[in-house]
Amino acid sequence: MADKVIIAEKLTKRFGDFTAVDAISFEVNRGEIFGFLGANGAGKTTAMRMLSGLSMPTSGKATVAGFDVYRENEKIKRNIGYMSQKFSLYEDLTVRENIRFYAGIYGKSSSFIREKTNSVLQELHLTGEADKLVRSLPLGWKQKLAFSVAIFHEPRLVFLDEPTGGVDPVTRREFWNLIYEAAASGITVFVTTHYMDEAEYCNRVSIMVDGRIDALDTPGGLKRSFNAVSMDEVFLKLARKAVRTAD
Repeated sequence: MADKVIIAEKLTKRFGDFTAVDAISFEVNRGEIFGFLGANGAGKTTAMRMLSGLSMPTSGKATVAGFDVYRENEKIKRNIGYMSQKFSLYEDLTVRENIRFYAGIYGKSSSFIREKTNSVLQELHLTGEADKLVRSLPLGWKQKLAFSVAIFHEPRLVFLDEPTGGVDPVTRREFWNLIYEAAASGITVFVTTHYMDEAEYCNRVSIMVDGRIDALDTPGGLKRSFNAVSMDEVFLKLARKAVRTAD
């Protein structure tokens, strides 16, 4: 079980009479790139909020990074990274100040922050921009910086909520190179995306429809199961069944 970073068993979230997430069960392995897909209204955002310790489930069980979602949600928050679809850094702080601020939240030492900051700046080719305000950076650089900050404290797991929205294809590919490197280092990547070519980059993909996981397999396995030539085709075949339109 040590290699299972997420274990969910019949995880459910209701809001009054509305069941947003309906008894989903799945596991995610250490170092895996796990795609979590679904049309608007599928329930994936609600599921991510439960798994990241931001929302209490109504029923079911789940552990994230070894911690229980009911009793240890604060420990979950300290042992994961999170990058939202909306840019999550402070535009009126410099690149270096953003890194120092977020690393400090996770209680990292000054020496760790100093050494790791230098390596991150070099990796992103941002050494010359370290003392510039984040608002001055191109969107692609902002996104790559936000990802590096999300994993700066070396979490076991990082949640990425549509991280490449609005960036060009070349920058998206560069961003995915960072994801591959993180996964190779042992960080589990849990990613939502509306780009079906990105689903092809994942080790496994789950697809939610109306609060339930309707399919879960490797991209190749899903294409074989649905007699499809692309993940776009797989997604469309499942999404056509959806009734809900808002998450």
